[in-house]
Amino acid sequence: MNDTTARNFTLDDAVNDIEKRYVRANPKSEVHYQAATKTMPGANTRSTLHHDPFPVVLVKGEDARISDLDGNSYVDFLGEYTAGLYGHSEPTIKQAIIDALSGGFVLGGPNPYEARLAELMVERFPAVELIRFCNSGTEANMMNISLARAVTGRPAVMALNGSYHGGLFSFAGGSPSPMNAPIEAVIGEFNEVDRCRDLIRRHANRLAALIVEPVMGGAGCIPAEDDFLHMLRHETEQHGIVLIFDEVMTSRLSPGGLHQLVGITPDLISFGKYLGGGVTFGAFGGRTDLMARLDPRQPDALVHSGTYNNNVLTMAAGIAGLSKVFTPDITERLNQTGDDFRQHLQSVADQHDAPFQIMGRGSMICIHPQREPIKTFADTATSSPAARKLVHLEMHLRGFYLARRGFMSLSLPLTESDLNSFAEAFEAVVTEHGQVLAAH
Repeated sequence: MNDTTARNFTLDDAVNDIEKRYVRANPKSEVHYQAATKTMPGANTRSTLHHDPFPVVLVKGEDARISDLDGNSYVDFLGEYTAGLYGHSEPTIKQAIIDALSGGFVLGGPNPYEARLAELMVERFPAVELIRFCNSGTEANMMNISLARAVTGRPAVMALNGSYHGGLFSFAGGSPSPMNAPIEAVIGEFNEVDRCRDLIRRHANRLAALIVEPVMGGAGCIPAEDDFLHMLRHETEQHGIVLIFDEVMTSRLSPGGLHQLVGITPDLISFGKYLGGGVTFGAFGGRTDLMARLDPRQPDALVHSGTYNNNVLTMAAGIAGLSKVFTPDITERLNQTGDDFRQHLQSVADQHDAPFQIMGRGSMICIHPQREPIKTFADTATSSPAARKLVHLEMHLRGFYLARRGFMSLSLPLTESDLNSFAEAFEAVVTEHGQVLAAH
């Protein structure tokens, strides 16, 4: 798929060249894109999937391979932003969905699947004593935030600069999204211990909750430092603030979620992504005294509803995935593979003195085209959008599917050969474009 003709020799020239080659390689996707703009804003219904000049249209997936409308095939390193942990055709999960379908769906009442999945998640994640299901990570975070506000009677929530907690509570651009729910927010700086401690103390009487991703996924796979998380736990306990861990992505990083690995027990946790086995999923849970406020047997019960919260397809797929496929030993193996792979990519960049920081933890990885170390979201500002585009489209034309921002999440069907091939392609990009990237 890659044209090895000589390149132009500024970053803008290189980007113009790769964009032309990308357009030539994907004529049917371009036609589809233009037609779809007539019925959907930007030709899609999920903003994060858009990139210029247009995204390819995917038509099939099997194991860790996907193919597009033009017949191009790719090794899938995006992993559906962590939701695609099982790949695209895991047989145990597929059979569980078929079996659930045979019994009917949209049943309109409790079913055996939901109690079993709840049992598995309570057993798996140490901080979860009671759990409720919903349909997305966005819903899970909003329910946890709303629960904390209702229980504490306080109005505000503290979040971190650069954080993404779903489409209704996002600070990924460094400020509150105009699409956010109308909830008062106090914005701290990720990994800044002293500044955040002072901010918590200053606003303690108004803070119902503090929400944090222990690895910031949308901001570029930036891990929280242990002392930062321990400070958050200590200060929230001292001031009666509900600590929410957004583990929609990070629960895959350890058999018991990242909170188990870092040795911190939050009050509430939000879940989503892979835990539905590849079907629409969300869940929230935590301390009994908080979650019991949703018990409809209580006279003052808070209401949590949702037509598809316990849909049999998600529940059955989730059970199969968690009990039969993503077992604790497999979890540890995948994340060790991710750590090794991330270090390998960094060593490739370092060997060629190329300006890259490969961030992440375990099976969550992000490639940042910059030399400067990354500790906070603000530190990523030196990564050039043009450099991100160049690396993304070059890897794409070499047959590797990842996000424009450099984000990747490893799936179980990826092989050692796939990882080595990606590293070789990355080295070719680093070598070929080293001068223009270094000059930026």
